[in-house]
Amino acid sequence: MTLDKKALRAQLRAARDAFFVQSRPRLAVPDLLRTRLAPGVVVASYLPVGSEADPAPLVDAARDAGCVLALAWVADRATPMEFLRWDADTAIEAGPLGLRQPPRSAPAVVPDVILTPLVGFDSKLNRLGQGAGFYDRAFAQHGGAWRLGLAWSVQQVPELPADPWDVPLHALLTEQALHLPEQR
Repeated sequence: MTLDKKALRAQLRAARDAFFVQSRPRLAVPDLLRTRLAPGVVVASYLPVGSEADPAPLVDAARDAGCVLALAWVADRATPMEFLRWDADTAIEAGPLGLRQPPRSAPAVVPDVILTPLVGFDSKLNRLGQGAGFYDRAFAQHGGAWRLGLAWSVQQVPELPADPWDVPLHALLTEQALHLPEQR
């Protein structure tokens, strides 16, 4: 597998797409996440695009626990991503880059947990995103938030190239397992 990020993204998207069509996988809610859920905890999520791992079971668990839910909101490539409050009554609008998101009028919130989509990951919990840096900037802005990546097992690679601005995840969930950081 190549370490060129652009080529790696293409390879991993193709593997993710094929796996999703073939397997129709589903995530389960790990106990580690359940221990972080409580009334008032802000859980930021996303609505999946294409074959991205669907966070719906985790969102349902957060809702059942009384958490405040939020979705990622993007204006354009240059503007940092925000997290806007979201519930079942909040309308969803088309956003840039194929995203579905709450309207800009929804209140901004500060996340305690960030459920994160990705293209690829490695055993050190480095993540390869879409390439625009939205989540890395959000992680830097919300350094106290617990970062849980969501992916399918076919998206794991032996090693990812990490740039200085890349922020690793605290944990990563696939349809097969919960991955925690290697001992360093």
